[in-house]
Amino acid sequence: MGAWLNIFGILIGTVLVAGLLIWVERRLLALWQDRYGPNRVGPFGIMQVVADIIKIFSKEDWIPPFADKPVFILAPTIIMATVLFSFAVIPFAPGIGIADMNIGLLFFLGMSSLGVYSVMLAGWSSNSKYSLLGGLRAAAQMLSYEVFMGLSLAGVIALAGSFDIREIVQAQDRIWFFIPQILGLIVFIIAGLAETHRLPFDLPEAESELVAGFHSEYSGIKFGMFFVGEYLGVTLISAMIVALFFGGWLGPVLPPLVWFILKTFVVIGFFILVRAALPRPRFDQLMAYGWKAMLPLSLLNLVVTGGVVLALGGF
Repeated sequence: MGAWLNIFGILIGTVLVAGLLIWVERRLLALWQDRYGPNRVGPFGIMQVVADIIKIFSKEDWIPPFADKPVFILAPTIIMATVLFSFAVIPFAPGIGIADMNIGLLFFLGMSSLGVYSVMLAGWSSNSKYSLLGGLRAAAQMLSYEVFMGLSLAGVIALAGSFDIREIVQAQDRIWFFIPQILGLIVFIIAGLAETHRLPFDLPEAESELVAGFHSEYSGIKFGMFFVGEYLGVTLISAMIVALFFGGWLGPVLPPLVWFILKTFVVIGFFILVRAALPRPRFDQLMAYGWKAMLPLSLLNLVVTGGVVLALGGF
């Protein structure tokens, strides 16, 4: 019974947080851009999210006659499934989590790789040039930055001596890994921005060039799944950053779960601030930055960390 409560609690909690994030982001962006933001529906405009959900659900669930219908329907399902499955390996607190895998980190990287299929299939099945261009961009971007994301975590794995995320959190009881792994943290944050298509790396759905990119032809609940999937992805990457670099639930006085939630919301706030502060680069600049800057940095971090661990007799 306790396991099922864990599963349903985490699933419902993450989806609710993703919905709340839509309102939080709009309010914070408004604050930083010196305007009001949503402030009409409910106190501080918090019910605006509910109004938007009702509107999306009441839209006609239209499938373009020129689309490949089975694949068109499958694509948004994949992104929701892969992100929600990834939450299974995150330890929120002692005793709170869905699965304790000894390969939890590999499972997370595998699930994030499968997310590429969603955007690629969405772009291809729509049979639209804008959608296809967005899908191709997304596939190239996500596959490239997946490499740097994995390499940036190699230092954390070397320090903790495990792929189990719960053991990685427990290994940070003396020092949080963001101090010895500051380079890995920077690379992981940048790769996380690219993986979740957040500004400044939202090239696959750049509205000034591609209308709405890979989901140009989507409407109704299918568009809603892509939309919520993006915010779930931001929450997932933020939770992973907290677990791998900022000590997870570790902290004084407050209960462990409260510490984890507070740290996660701080990281989410940083993601939103990046969106407000940075412009969008060209796609060729994005790819060049990945292979010419991120790859050498992640390899340097791996070599230095490996050398230090071997010198100190960590293995």
